[in-house]
Amino acid sequence: MAKKIAVLVRDRQSEALRMAIGIILLDDIIEVYILDKKIEETEQNQLYLETIQDLEIKAYTNVEGNYTIEYLPTEEIARQLSDYDHVLAY
Repeated sequence: MAKKIAVLVRDRQSEALRMAIGIILLDDIIEVYILDKKIEETEQNQLYLETIQDLEIKAYTNVEGNYTIEYLPTEEIARQLSDYDHVLAY
């Protein structure tokens, strides 16, 4: 049975985004939450965000204007996190 996994992205953005893409190979449900900061504008981050969109991994952020990522208030993110089997923080 597929597990539902949330990846919280904070300080190590590139590493967290890369890891989120890598664990999709396990056929689990992966969702990404980019918290408290804008995504750093690096070539790697741009590639990872494009790949996340291509793989149809849902991504959310609590920072308005963070690329084309869906905005959710922090309170809503907190409510959603209780629905996951695993929460991985980076």
